[in-house]
Amino acid sequence: MKKYNVGIIGYSWAAGAHIEAINKTSLAQVTAICSSRKLDSVEISSKYGGSITCYTDLAQMLADKNLHAVSICSYPADHAKQAIMAAIAGKNLIIEKPLALTWEDCLAIKKAVQKAGVKTCVCFECRYSSQLLTIKNIIDQGLLGKIHYGEVDYYHGIGPWYGQFRWNTKKEAAGSSLLSAGCHAMDALLLCMGSEFESVSSYSAYSANSDFAKYDYPTSSVSIIKFKNGAVGKVASVIDCLQPYYFHFHLVGSEGSLLDNKFYSTKFGSLNKNKWSELSMKMLDSGDVSDHPYQTQFEAFFKAIEEGKEMPLTSLNDALKTHELIFAADKSSEK
Repeated sequence: MKKYNVGIIGYSWAAGAHIEAINKTSLAQVTAICSSRKLDSVEISSKYGGSITCYTDLAQMLADKNLHAVSICSYPADHAKQAIMAAIAGKNLIIEKPLALTWEDCLAIKKAVQKAGVKTCVCFECRYSSQLLTIKNIIDQGLLGKIHYGEVDYYHGIGPWYGQFRWNTKKEAAGSSLLSAGCHAMDALLLCMGSEFESVSSYSAYSANSDFAKYDYPTSSVSIIKFKNGAVGKVASVIDCLQPYYFHFHLVGSEGSLLDNKFYSTKFGSLNKNKWSELSMKMLDSGDVSDHPYQTQFEAFFKAIEEGKEMPLTSLNDALKTHELIFAADKSSEK
């Protein structure tokens, strides 16, 4: 048996990826699932291995003193209430993005977490991808110099062919294009720019394609961000595109530039400035949760719990900065 027992809240598409990733970590295993559907504990235990108790009552699952953490994989509108309940019960938290659909609910989660003193992990797992870890390493080594412009864009057509579409079309369920999916791009930009934002201005639009007609909020948005260090950035969140998934990066600094998996830097005097050099790294090229680096992220989370530290890169405090910017961008777009 591993050291930490984890309960899953919500038995969804994302939950399957969480269960597999948690069970593959060195310190934790899934021992409970709470779903609105009645699940068979014997069948679920056989599917994932180990002994998993299934619940339909969240309070009952949270009352288990042998449960050390929960992973919230339910609908976004339920995240805040469930996170607060789990924090009050003394459980460490893994929360799928978005944290909540309002800034007020995000702050309520923060208050509950601080009062309970539990550890947190928010699923901005792209920060643990090969692509972003490599980009951050290039930035930290000063190969781009001081970055003054950055753009990170998220293109992912979430139409009837995609599982999330079923509920993603409703504002009260998904919030906005940024909250439902483009948040990964906004979060990545904040990581790359290394500065808090000062102001943001956003515009949004709808697609005329009938596949996206069910959306009751704008499915494309673009935001221009001014950072406190003087830099500027841009994030496009486009969930109505008819094209392959594309997570676009372009960073421009005083000593070089990076474009997706290519870069140029004056720090290498022998490089030809008229030709990109290519980076060998796994690209973020799919929205499928099975392709996301959850295992690496969750391993870091349970090691942080073991050491009594806040987890690096994707703690609640890290995620709150991104959500604050997203809510400000959506407010700008609405006005």
